[in-house]
Amino acid sequence: MYRAAKLRLEPTEAEAKLWAQLRARRFAGIKFRRQHAIGRYVVDFCAPAPKLVIELDGNQHLGKQAQDATRSDSLVLQGYRVLRFWNKDVLNDIEGVMQAIQEALTAP
Repeated sequence: MYRAAKLRLEPTEAEAKLWAQLRARRFAGIKFRRQHAIGRYVVDFCAPAPKLVIELDGNQHLGKQAQDATRSDSLVLQGYRVLRFWNKDVLNDIEGVMQAIQEALTAP
């Protein structure tokens, strides 16, 4: 089984909460995919048409800011906009996260 498929089977609590908002074109009619492969990376969420990537970071990302920046830079070079949120932000302020995603989708 591919890594992305395995990741879809065991989402984090934050991933499950955000996916409930994004799945089935529920948010702004945009098609999102979860645990989507882009090149050598598997991103948490991707909206291919507007080329938006959403990454959720938990404690495992502490001390890995340089790696995350390299990953984001690579995705930007491929034409994607990248939004990063901490898991705690999704769990504690889903409305704020959704507002930030909406703003990214409407920004030029």
